Amino acid sequence: MLKDALEVVRLSPAPMPEAPLQGPAQALYDALSHGAPNAGLLARARNFLNVRLQEVHDRPSDMPDDLRECAAWMEGKAMRVGRLYADYLAARRRGGPCRYFTSRAHALYFLRSIAPTKLVDGAWLYGLVDHWDDTRFHPLIRIYLEELGDGVPDRNHVAMYRKLLAASGCGRWDDLEDDRYVQGTIQLALAYDSEHYLPEIIGFNLGYEQLPLHLLITAYELDDLGIDPYYFTLHVTIDNLATGHARKAIDALRLAMPAGSDAQAFYRRVIDGYLLNDLGAGTESIIRAFDLERELVRILRRKSVFGRHMHSDYCRVAGKSVNEWLADEALIPEFLAQLQRHGWIRRHRDPNDSPFWKLLVGDRAAMFGVFDEYELQIVHDWIAGDAGRGDADRFGSEPERETRRRMSFRARQTLLGGEETRTADDAADAGDFDAPVRALQAALVGRRTRRERMTMLAPLLSPARHASPEGLLATRLFSEELRSSY
Repeated sequence: MLKDALEVVRLSPAPMPEAPLQGPAQALYDALSHGAPNAGLLARARNFLNVRLQEVHDRPSDMPDDLRECAAWMEGKAMRVGRLYADYLAARRRGGPCRYFTSRAHALYFLRSIAPTKLVDGAWLYGLVDHWDDTRFHPLIRIYLEELGDGVPDRNHVAMYRKLLAASGCGRWDDLEDDRYVQGTIQLALAYDSEHYLPEIIGFNLGYEQLPLHLLITAYELDDLGIDPYYFTLHVTIDNLATGHARKAIDALRLAMPAGSDAQAFYRRVIDGYLLNDLGAGTESIIRAFDLERELVRILRRKSVFGRHMHSDYCRVAGKSVNEWLADEALIPEFLAQLQRHGWIRRHRDPNDSPFWKLLVGDRAAMFGVFDEYELQIVHDWIAGDAGRGDADRFGSEPERETRRRMSFRARQTLLGGEETRTADDAADAGDFDAPVRALQAALVGRRTRRERMTMLAPLLSPARHASPEGLLATRLFSEELRSSY
């Protein structure tokens, strides 16, 4: 039986596979994610940004030529987005399908693919916190602090996205294509070189803080699929043009714009920074790139590096042992075809009708733990095929699936009463795990002036540290000091 063939061979452990090769954007992203760069890494980051800026310099931009027209320009874009979203909602009320996500697996693929960008959310503004005593930069610093949740864990955007990934079974995303890292790398490079790229930072911020149509549709469809949309709906509210980040972005541009002959050159660089938003993989291109079977084959090829050494040899499928099928990655598509041909996978039906699926899930499943939640969702939705298209089904027991299928995420949270919001003070009460928090509190006692305190707190607001317990506390204290300085 195939089940017997999938038992682990304990006598000869498999060699560890090599880590996937990093592309240039991912390698730089990972290096910058560890904290303030040394001179060599800063030079690499600057070169990366300069190349990206050359890419966009001659591209057309929809930004107005005159700064005074920026508010009207942004208002016009927001109105168009509002009308298009109203049209989308009307189509959905008439029974129209989701525009973006064909299945839960499709949505999870999207959440993983944008993780490198979302896990450095706001990073491009970090370098400006050292200028807290210059009121020209207060709008930008306030945007950054709000991206950090002002020190509240459940409002810190990076912490929120980590939580969303974990809740969705998407905690691992180190095997993404290199273009998924481009936007996050741009943000990290800007974070640590603000003295050199101030106009570009202002322009990038101006573009990033506008409300795009895809954000509204994404939030709506994630909720439909039973996935928490709050990270996305929060950006809908805080990026508003009346009082939110979009308005602050315009204010920041006006305050920073130099007078006289330098203004035109500064504004040209602002436009280049704005155009940086167009580089790398964007929301809609990522959504279009999803192919369920291709993603399944990719996952199985990666698993095969382990699996080709882990099975007994006496069970054969179409004349080959499981180890032989997995020994050559090129054979994976044919292996799937043979599993269907021999009845182990019954596509376009409930996955529970497929013996192969029962090897993966359940209390006594022979392959329990081999696939993580994201990978299981891909397998589940591929087997379900047309029978599960557009469904919010998350693999699990039948009662669980029936409940989830009929209820959006928001409806389910309302029924359950929601969750309490933790504060930075809560994080500080966790005991030995929060020794850095207590160390920070002790160190601040001796800092009597605001400048001394702000100088100590600022490094803890970096992209690498702000979501940590001590970073959250530092953010809260920095925010309070900034407000008291007005």
